[in-house]
Amino acid sequence: MRNLNQDNITQAVIARLAQTPDPRLKQVLTSLVQHLHAFAREVKLTEAEWAYGIDFLTRVGHTCDDQRQEFILLSDTLGLSMLTVALNNQKPAGCTEATVFGPFHVEGAPEVPHGADVANGAPGKPCEVAGSVRGLGGEPVAGAVIDVWQADAEGLYDVQREGLKEAQGRAVLRSDAEGRFHFRSVVAEPYPIPDDGPVGEMLTATKRHPWRPAHLHFRIQAPGYQTLVTHVFRDGDPYLDSDAVFGVRSSLVSDWVEQPDGRVTLDFDFVLNPSA
Repeated sequence: MRNLNQDNITQAVIARLAQTPDPRLKQVLTSLVQHLHAFAREVKLTEAEWAYGIDFLTRVGHTCDDQRQEFILLSDTLGLSMLTVALNNQKPAGCTEATVFGPFHVEGAPEVPHGADVANGAPGKPCEVAGSVRGLGGEPVAGAVIDVWQADAEGLYDVQREGLKEAQGRAVLRSDAEGRFHFRSVVAEPYPIPDDGPVGEMLTATKRHPWRPAHLHFRIQAPGYQTLVTHVFRDGDPYLDSDAVFGVRSSLVSDWVEQPDGRVTLDFDFVLNPSA
């Protein structure tokens, strides 16, 4: 097709997708083109702004490496990650709600027994965490694989520390015959997401802070149940209502109790949704 202009180019691009064999890919690309073109028309996108956007995304890609995923940070801070989680995790009442995965999960974390010190030298105030994994009907889920990971008191995950040879603040446990689990760690503290790259540039330009409220990450997997990816947040945290990545849900906010002997304890029960 020749003589394309601002009025007919969208339909011309969509027509080029007509022979796409995968129907889902065709649907996604067609909608993407429609919305991208509509966005450009709505804001009257200039060539300089288009060039800056391309440069921004290029820098986001260049910032990614084995320890840092800037594209996930971008998705998180634009609310896209949480929207995708909400769209794909609509569960019956009573199930533990899901939230964002985040960019700092690592596969193959060391498996530890109940009561183990997951912190493994990470700085912070001692904390003891206990809870259970159950199904929607109240049945204990034995042998559930529980990935846990967190930032330390300095706001860093172990993968952000250069030269660290052992996992800190992350491990894998399995629930016991009654669905219970417990481990030792350090108290989670609020921390800023990495803001020294393009995402931080965007936050500064929009006068937004980079802080996340204190939380523990959990991923729980068990046969016969949907995988749960979630956090447990500290009640009273100053950033609960302005989480930089929009991940807070009221049902995931819990008391971290200061004990007379100085320990902090957290008890939280997870409820899994059965697989379809």
